[in-house]
Amino acid sequence: MKNQSVTNNLDWVSVVIYITLVVMGWLNIYSSSLSLSNDNYIFDLSQFYGKQLLSIVLTIPLIFMVLSVDGKFYEKYSTIIFGVALLSLAGLFVFGKTIKGQANWYSFGSFGLQPSEFAKAATALAIAKYLSDTQVNLKDINKQIQALGIILLPILLIVPHDPGSALIYTIFIIVLYREGLPPWYLWTGFIAIIVFVFSLILEPWAVILISFLVICFIYYKSRIIDRNVVASAVILVLISGFVFSVDYVFDNVFKQHHRDRFNILLGKEVDMKGIGYNTNQSEIAIGSGGWFGKGFLEGTQTKGGFVPEQHTDYIFTTVGEEWGFLGSLIVIALFIGLIFRVIYLSERQKTKFSRVYGYCVAAILFMHFFVNIAMVAGIFPTIGVPLPFFSYGGSGLWGFTILLFIFLKMDANKVNEW
Repeated sequence: MKNQSVTNNLDWVSVVIYITLVVMGWLNIYSSSLSLSNDNYIFDLSQFYGKQLLSIVLTIPLIFMVLSVDGKFYEKYSTIIFGVALLSLAGLFVFGKTIKGQANWYSFGSFGLQPSEFAKAATALAIAKYLSDTQVNLKDINKQIQALGIILLPILLIVPHDPGSALIYTIFIIVLYREGLPPWYLWTGFIAIIVFVFSLILEPWAVILISFLVICFIYYKSRIIDRNVVASAVILVLISGFVFSVDYVFDNVFKQHHRDRFNILLGKEVDMKGIGYNTNQSEIAIGSGGWFGKGFLEGTQTKGGFVPEQHTDYIFTTVGEEWGFLGSLIVIALFIGLIFRVIYLSERQKTKFSRVYGYCVAAILFMHFFVNIAMVAGIFPTIGVPLPFFSYGGSGLWGFTILLFIFLKMDANKVNEW
């Protein structure tokens, strides 16, 4: 069937939310970085707000490029796109430029690109391609390993440079679960996180005792037919081994600033002038906004530059201070609205490929949104996860834009798939 104009079928609800978030993001970047300069010229490329405005302008032709390509292209060449993304990540070990202690950038003069931001869309395409194969059944252990391997490859390449970005890729497991991955994978991950945190707070014997009591409770609450003493014993042994490995991992695998952030979060250290300064200042900025905020460009914490990296990972503190609780609620509602809109569109797709890709888009947006807000609010360690469409950075803006608009292109073309 002849392809129709993409604008006739484009989901304008998603587009309007996207544009609103990008504009609101720039306004907050302008406010948070204006305190660093007395120049109000918005196109000043020496300032963060000027550079971000240029990135936004360049996003317009990028969107048209994504929409001009037939939706089937992304499915047909998904494996090649994923391969190129992996090569770009691997190349960082040789050609990567170190910025703030992380060699996760390619530098082209004054211009830089962060490949991990684009690899998210490529990984989502690879997962969608693999799961859309009619022969794939995630009840099969071999298929499970292959599917998890797609997620693990970019994680292994990103972890040495940027553990925070690598964490984002784990959300793809939720998509696999939606497509038939056994639930014990999720339970294992959930339990591992809980045990890890408790092992940092309590003595090993206390964590093992608590685990033993929980297993006994579950065992006796289970129906007789489901009871398995051997399985329960094996689980306890595995948990015990994991508990004793936590200290080694924490001391030898985590970097010092990661250990410091966990210790601050867990209350084991109080360092409001050092590693805990960012979180403390962000909480002060958000709390000072009250119900309706201090007004655009009127935030004292923002104008005073008290919150480090406020234009990037801590951009939400500007929202909280200048726009208040009401403004923060609007921003959160927009993100939740976009995520649920993508899920709604995914459910009405006519092909498994586009449906799975849509789930991946929603999962990535949710993970970034949730972790960033939790990080700024002080209930999650600072790990350098940007807020989509809001945080400063051309690579991040373009990566999220490509991720979203590839799906909107697929959705617009679904009328031509049958």
